[in-house]
Amino acid sequence: MKILLVGSGGVGDALSRILARRFRARPFADAVVVADYDLARAERTVEAVRRREGAAATRAFSAARVDASDAASVEALAREVGATHVMNAVDPRFVMPIFTGALAAGADYLDMAMSLSRPHPEHPHSMTGVKLGDEQFALAQRWEDAGRLALVGIGVEPGLSDVLARYACEELFEEVTELGVRDGANLTVDGYDFAPSFSIWTTIEECLNPPVVWSDGGWSTLPPFSEPEVFDFPGGIGPVECVHVEHEEVLLMPRWLQADRVTFKYGLGEEFIGVLKTLRKLGLDRTEPIRVKGQEVSPRDVVAAALPDPATLGPLMKGATCAGVLVTGTGKGERFAGRPREVYLHHVVDNAWSMEEYGAQCVVWQTAVNPAVALELLADGRWSGAGVLGPEALPHRPFLDLLAADDGYASPWGLQERTPAS
Repeated sequence: MKILLVGSGGVGDALSRILARRFRARPFADAVVVADYDLARAERTVEAVRRREGAAATRAFSAARVDASDAASVEALAREVGATHVMNAVDPRFVMPIFTGALAAGADYLDMAMSLSRPHPEHPHSMTGVKLGDEQFALAQRWEDAGRLALVGIGVEPGLSDVLARYACEELFEEVTELGVRDGANLTVDGYDFAPSFSIWTTIEECLNPPVVWSDGGWSTLPPFSEPEVFDFPGGIGPVECVHVEHEEVLLMPRWLQADRVTFKYGLGEEFIGVLKTLRKLGLDRTEPIRVKGQEVSPRDVVAAALPDPATLGPLMKGATCAGVLVTGTGKGERFAGRPREVYLHHVVDNAWSMEEYGAQCVVWQTAVNPAVALELLADGRWSGAGVLGPEALPHRPFLDLLAADDGYASPWGLQERTPAS
């Protein structure tokens, strides 16, 4: 396996660190080329993993420059380095050039966020327009005909949440009423009143677009921040108000799993929601360039540039982050057969732990560990396929076991029984 990792921002840097650590025990790839538009940033990532993990674990790593907005640039670099797998670790506006560039180069492809949506032009808060991933799924036959795999949405959410949902559908429930992804944290950043722990570009996109829900056998939309609920997260996080947000799980899970309803709610908090609403009122969420003093600039890019880089916040962060899926329905097995059941399958990462172990803040580390697991499973054949597939299309047990095992990635997930609503 030869991996072309496109993007050395927060998640790409964390993924490099995770792979380098894993290569100490099991060097399952012959090469990892860390590529970025900013070559110096890619070189910093490679140097950082060498200092942290040593020469033996990182001899496969090198740096290169790539323009992720240009499919031809991605194809050319993938061919030059002999990539068997192109791993997309940049924000979703670059999905399609990397996706098509990988296919043209004859490589398999993985990403953690899917192609962008476009709201319905007339009824954005009730009907879907172009959905997340639609552009990728439109090319599924081309990938299948080429015998190549595009594994989409293999971060934490989407990604691990989808694998946990398949586990619930196959092993815990006879019938599923709802797959409800719930994400929350209690993170604080010293010295900042407002400092998102993940890409603000992506956060604006998913939080201000109309959220999609699956129910009654189809997809529909709601207004942003709909149906607030207080969700009690494990891992010492506690109650957090969550609202509907546009996210890939709602578009992926119904393709392979049976559930009456699929939702995604994110614990944003009142202050964060207020900031996002203000950005929209001021037009600062727009991606189309505007002319400022003779220069063409995207308002959203200006917002991102004015905020601290999430990859640099780790030393200032305190708390933990939790991702998971709340599953309700009719249980199976001797104890739960025929009875209402509700479980929260979850994964908690504490920032102090991820910083101590990897030098990466917990949100980007939690996102990055899952494609590392997937790449290892693809390398040894425990996962395989062709076409455009989501994580729930592949066997859940190898993934969950490798993620949690002490001789794997030593990052256990949990199952919390909850009292079903009457």
